[in-house]
Amino acid sequence: MSGPWWAVALGALVGAPSRYLLDRAVSARLGRSWPWGTLAVNLLGSAAAGLLAGLAASGRVGAGIATLLGVGVLGSFTTASALAVEAVALDRDGRRRGAVGYVALSVGLGVLLAGAAFHCSGGTGS
Repeated sequence: MSGPWWAVALGALVGAPSRYLLDRAVSARLGRSWPWGTLAVNLLGSAAAGLLAGLAASGRVGAGIATLLGVGVLGSFTTASALAVEAVALDRDGRRRGAVGYVALSVGLGVLLAGAAFHCSGGTGS
């Protein structure tokens, strides 16, 4: 993806606060004993990234919009660093199975959602 740097910055103005607000809303509803908020953010972001990649691959989204949404919005929305820190915290708290499950669920389901969204958006040419 290519595009002007300001498109990334503009997208980040939307993505970062959206991540914060969604994480807080999910965590308030489901609790903070497990990283539900970050899981929700990353799964939603994975599906959105797959959709965007499929639209870009099929030529229905241009490079500038792909940069704004993909790098800017989704790059600041999703969070591998929070996933890693929360997995370490679960392990540190004696919940190793929870930590492994969290990482496996985040990555495995995230890849499945991204692939499904890519396919459904026409990225595979079908």
